[in-house]
Amino acid sequence: MLTAGASAYRVQDGMQRLARAVGIEKLHVQVNYTSISATAWANGTFRSEVVEQRNHGVNADKIDRFNAYIQGLPPSGLMVEDAEEDIEKIHTRKLLYSNVVSALASGAACAGFTFLNLGGIVECLSVFFAAMIGQYSRKKLLAKHYNHFFVWMVCGFVASGVYTGIVVLLHAAGLIDASHQAGMVCAVLFLVPGFPLVTSILDLIRQDFSAGISRGAYVVMLLISTATAVWAFSEIADWGIMDVHAGYSLSFVGLMIGRALATFVAAYGFAMLFNAPPLACLLAAFNGAFINVARLTVKDFGMNPIAAVGLAALVAGLIAHVLSRKSHYSRVTLSVPAVVVMIPGVPLYRAMSAMTNGQDISNALDSILTLLFIITSIGFGLATARILTDRNWRVEKLPTVPTIGHLDSANINNFLA
Repeated sequence: MLTAGASAYRVQDGMQRLARAVGIEKLHVQVNYTSISATAWANGTFRSEVVEQRNHGVNADKIDRFNAYIQGLPPSGLMVEDAEEDIEKIHTRKLLYSNVVSALASGAACAGFTFLNLGGIVECLSVFFAAMIGQYSRKKLLAKHYNHFFVWMVCGFVASGVYTGIVVLLHAAGLIDASHQAGMVCAVLFLVPGFPLVTSILDLIRQDFSAGISRGAYVVMLLISTATAVWAFSEIADWGIMDVHAGYSLSFVGLMIGRALATFVAAYGFAMLFNAPPLACLLAAFNGAFINVARLTVKDFGMNPIAAVGLAALVAGLIAHVLSRKSHYSRVTLSVPAVVVMIPGVPLYRAMSAMTNGQDISNALDSILTLLFIITSIGFGLATARILTDRNWRVEKLPTVPTIGHLDSANINNFLA
């Protein structure tokens, strides 16, 4: 579950349920992003073990299958051999989507993002092909187990280069003018680590600090890697990404329809990147289309953007709770793709690039602080929804440590001696 991107609470809860099913009396677990420490008590003795994992990723299908398996465990009497066999079957399942399908999903998702960031037909089409090639490159590099930060930097450079090449060719052919440079940032939005970003915030809110901080550090390093690639390419190619020109002008109804379709496509595509099953992608996309259009509308009418994001995330979490009760998909699978479209990746990368170039650093810092508040607001909105709908999030269970044997004064003295 940890390799699939599950939160620390989900991993701990699953291990606790499995431990009871196989006859372990008590289990204490400490989870961070790269390792699990566990101590188990049974039959008057205990055993501690530390396991490290370096295979980071996101696999919503695997998380949901583990959740379903854990929920169906008997209260006791499960053979360890049977549990190992069942877990291995889930762990070794192949991904639902091939590299080509994943690349197409990435292109479609980033194109939808581009429309939401005022990109027109030229930007959307250019981003589609750039993100598609970038995602295909990422899948190939990750399959060879390259360092993640190196992969993000390379793929950011590749996607930026493909977008620039398409726009330059179209401009040289006299088909477009020179006002489409800023769309390059949208071509790298598939590299925004939305799933671990949201999960790290949820870990922190649940006070699973070791997991939340380490996962958050991983997210920050990925963002820096991508921003470095965008900045480096824009410097080498002398490509301006700061001047934004609206690519369309629509009526109110047309804008609502466009936003709904773009959000639906983006959320569906990102759910596919998270390896969610088709029906889960569909439900998450409907969830995202509803809450994001509502968020953008109330923001247009003057609502504070941070408050609008928090309220939208809260509603997304509540909708995901209802949908999860009607299906076998987890709330995280149905909520995270819906809220990923609200993560302001484009302004973040532009602000970091401006800081690197020394351009208007005060405004760039102000933008980054605002974006941090927005990201935090997403996490708090989802966490509030979980607190309202899940008693385990409202009430903290205090752990108890079993006593190994009877310790009197003589035994204590012998132990200390």
